[in-house]
Amino acid sequence: MKLRTLGSSSIKVPALTYGSFAIGGTMWGGNEKKDSIQAIHASLEEGITSIDTAPFYGFGLSEEMIGEAIQGRDRSKIQLFTKFGLVWDGSNQQRGKFFFNADQAGTSVPVYKYAAKAQVIKEVEESLQRLQTDYIDLLQLHWPDSSTPISETMEAMELLIQQGKIRAAGVSNYSVSQLEEASRTLDLASNQVSYSLLNRSIESDLIPYAQHNNLGIIAYSPMERGLLSGKYLNNNRLKPDDHRHGYFAQFDLEKVKSLLENLTSLALDKKSSLSQLVLRWTMQQPGITTVLAGARNAAQALENAQATRLDLSSEELTFIQSQVKPLYNSENEAV
Repeated sequence: MKLRTLGSSSIKVPALTYGSFAIGGTMWGGNEKKDSIQAIHASLEEGITSIDTAPFYGFGLSEEMIGEAIQGRDRSKIQLFTKFGLVWDGSNQQRGKFFFNADQAGTSVPVYKYAAKAQVIKEVEESLQRLQTDYIDLLQLHWPDSSTPISETMEAMELLIQQGKIRAAGVSNYSVSQLEEASRTLDLASNQVSYSLLNRSIESDLIPYAQHNNLGIIAYSPMERGLLSGKYLNNNRLKPDDHRHGYFAQFDLEKVKSLLENLTSLALDKKSSLSQLVLRWTMQQPGITTVLAGARNAAQALENAQATRLDLSSEELTFIQSQVKPLYNSENEAV
């Protein structure tokens, strides 16, 4: 599989990265450990060698399962991405910035954004243990923390690079102004941001900035958490504790349904699923380095991996663009 360089780092990644939010179970209605590990194995065997996770995904469970799944494999051929900066254990509730309440086994748990230097170093040590490895390829700040100076957080990651505990530093959900401020302290490899057919706001500022400054863009939620597969236009397929009941409410589902119906003919022509077509479109967009796609079992992982083998011509990309255009105004904002 052809690999892409992640920004200014030496890390090479496939166009598709395995996203592990869902296998953590929290906010996704749970998941079976056996299925999750099989999904990771299937992805690796198909050449999807980069895996993105975070301590918050399943309150450590996602990292633990990944650590178990990669044992016995050539670590040098796997790119592990994880994050830091979301605190839920109660120890730092007087510090940081309150984010939201998450559900943990039926209990509401307050989650805080907190990225002070000591916290970064602490979380990395915990992630290394859960992942059963001695280094992380890409460490990312999960969400901006307004309570901690950006320079302090960047200095912590710079120290971890010097110590050999991480290969490269990245951020997630950063604006251009935040990236500019961070760059005064540290050369970042990437910014992980939301991007999809239904959410293209980064095209106006973040993508041009990334291209000009050799910054990798890791696109998350390309499928809008499954909505663009067409499977969940009727929410009765979701478990009661699945956060997507509320998440899908932000979209005009009739417009989404119309879009997917219009793309079905192209998917059939390409002998692909809608999911594969949407993933491939995202991979081929300018400035996008790699695209996250989750899978809860081996079959889903195989379907995602097959999207890397599609190739959309300029005419096909233009057709998709024509179908998406009615969803946006002249400023490329969703309507």
